[in-house]
Amino acid sequence: MTEGQALDIEAYEATRAAVMQNASAGAGSFTTVTTWSEGARARTTARSFSLETDEPELLGGTDKAIDPMELVLAAVGTCLTVGWVTQAIRRGIDFRDLRVEVTGEFDLRGYLAVDEEIRPGFTDLKYVVHVDTDASSGVLEEIRAAAEALSPMFDNVKHATPVTGVVRAS
Repeated sequence: MTEGQALDIEAYEATRAAVMQNASAGAGSFTTVTTWSEGARARTTARSFSLETDEPELLGGTDKAIDPMELVLAAVGTCLTVGWVTQAIRRGIDFRDLRVEVTGEFDLRGYLAVDEEIRPGFTDLKYVVHVDTDASSGVLEEIRAAAEALSPMFDNVKHATPVTGVVRAS
């Protein structure tokens, strides 16, 4: 990683120290707002950022934006990537290249309500880390284990997070 590619490890370590001293300093929340556009298209805002989603044409969409299920894959992949970078820096390891490829298998019979026994979501997720580094395989395994153990998105996907919802008609 060159200087321009470096993670601000000092900010990370300062936050870690603050949370170690005061657990409530680590409490927080994120909120997103998703607004329907048309057809299967929607726009989601998070803080000052926004993104568009759509469904593939075979599911009635126009395929002009990422599918919501692909967002789950992206969330897992990006969170693992940050974990890999963080853990590598903490170990003094350098990468020339790092890429995380996440694949999710699904069966449309669940989503289309064709078979009640099939879940509508992914049946499994798999990922491959492609890394160009001089680090040993043992160190890479340590980084993999730490990145998985500390990834909020990996945790959210691997362990069921309670979800509740309400409807407010206007």
